[in-house]
Amino acid sequence: EKVPIEEVFEQLKCNREGLSSDEGASRLQIFGPNKLEEKKESKLLKFLGFMWNPLSWVMEAAAIMAIALANGGGKPPDWQDFVGIVCLLEVPEKNKDSPGGPWQFVGLLSLFDPPRHDSAETIRRALNLGVNVKMITGDQLAIAKETGRRLGMGTNMYPSSSLLGGHKDASIAAIPIEELIEKADGFAGVFPEHKYEIVKKLQERKHICGMTGDGVNDAPALKKADIGIAVADATDAARSASDIVLTEPGLSVIISAVLTSRAIFQRMKNYTIYAVSITIRIVFGFMFIALIWKFDFSPFMVLIIAILNDGTIMTISKDRVKPSPLPDSWKLKEIFATGIVLGGYLALMTVIFFWIMKDTNFFSDTFGVRSLRNSEVEMMAALYLQVSIVSQALIFVTRSRSWSFIERPGLLLLGAFLAAQLVATLIAVYANWEFARIKGVGWGWAGVIWIYSIVFYFPLDLMKFAIRYILSGKAWNNLLENKTAFTSKKDYGREEREAQWALAQRTLHGLQQPETSNIFNEKSSYRELSEIAEQAKRRAEVARLREVLTLKGHVESVVKLKGLDIDTIQQHYTV
Repeated sequence: EKVPIEEVFEQLKCNREGLSSDEGASRLQIFGPNKLEEKKESKLLKFLGFMWNPLSWVMEAAAIMAIALANGGGKPPDWQDFVGIVCLLEVPEKNKDSPGGPWQFVGLLSLFDPPRHDSAETIRRALNLGVNVKMITGDQLAIAKETGRRLGMGTNMYPSSSLLGGHKDASIAAIPIEELIEKADGFAGVFPEHKYEIVKKLQERKHICGMTGDGVNDAPALKKADIGIAVADATDAARSASDIVLTEPGLSVIISAVLTSRAIFQRMKNYTIYAVSITIRIVFGFMFIALIWKFDFSPFMVLIIAILNDGTIMTISKDRVKPSPLPDSWKLKEIFATGIVLGGYLALMTVIFFWIMKDTNFFSDTFGVRSLRNSEVEMMAALYLQVSIVSQALIFVTRSRSWSFIERPGLLLLGAFLAAQLVATLIAVYANWEFARIKGVGWGWAGVIWIYSIVFYFPLDLMKFAIRYILSGKAWNNLLENKTAFTSKKDYGREEREAQWALAQRTLHGLQQPETSNIFNEKSSYRELSEIAEQAKRRAEVARLREVLTLKGHVESVVKLKGLDIDTIQQHYTV
């Protein structure tokens, strides 16, 4: 039914402008404020109705079990949530007091903080690369040993009290702190100052120390370490104190960094040996030729050699190198000894080549080429090609740890070498430059020079091996062992040599365990194996004393608890 608006305003006793303030106040006094009707109920009766209603209990239990059993996506029952809900229902809130009575076992909530997903593999690769890994944790000693066992890094761990010389085991307390830190696999129950002290002691023992961490408590040690590494989820304090910040979870990138840095170092070392060798080779080679035969090598051709060498050397930065399997360092004795021997050998080969070319007819009689004895400009071209070939081929010897023709070089280095030698060969064959006092010798002499250079190239690897072998000290050990073999060993030590050969073959084909392979490959001398045996014996003695003292402590505790007289008991314990 439609009602005119005027009748509505008439019934409300107002107009289109609404009520004035006075009219509104008067009506509030008469009628009061608008309020919906409320139903009065008793909260006590409502609570009692809920408690005595079986349906409410069923609904609550169903909700709890739904959370515990469902866990979303058909996953196994989440009993941790169930225990947590029961604890919330049973434990009083905001009240430290309890009504008393016996404890009621609700459940056992286990906590598991596993290592990072790639920690075990990373530690295994680090140990194979010769990196000594130590665990420094604030957890208890038992947890630290179990974690170390899971990660394969050893269980030779000690509590933080051993760092202060307060360890209960007298045999451990007697070991110097520096030696204990160096030999231990890790420490448990440590504080930030302990981590800092461990890094400091390792640095004092001339170790390059790296440290990984993620918390504020790791910041001092990260700052002190030579290489501080903050993991992906590290705090801002740890990140600011670190040298390297990982942006992705996991620690495997550390191994990549180690391999990359070793490859860079290997390139630098290769270039240093090459630079020393080539300097000695150029200086002494041309000096002896000038002193003996009064033959002055053209300065312009020296410049050509330097330009072509520099073009080849620049490609070393992109060369394919094999990183050192163990931590390396600037062994200046090895670098200079290798450079002097290789450079001296190449200088001698150049002098011999010039002597054969100038004072004999060996090349003419052997290869059927014409003699160059009366043509200095042609001897200049031949000498230039011989110096250029061997000088640049030397880089393949210095860049490799084994035979130079086995370790494949980078394509850029190989291409630069071939291009430079093609240019050098063309210059020696066709050049006719009066200002440089050089004239081409033809392809016959070029072939002779290449054959001469290749023949005298192969002994370079043998010299490299001999120098490294002599400087390592193993040559003298083998000399003493061979002397002993000729006097006391059966069949002159034949069985030991066959055993070493079999071990090497098993290792080569992957049939030998890594631990045994590392021990016998890196510690091959009798003296070093004896030292390993002595260290194992000392560790076994320390473990035995620790067990004895532990058993003795248990016995004394039981005697004290039972109130017995310990003096009347014979204190003999057998482990």
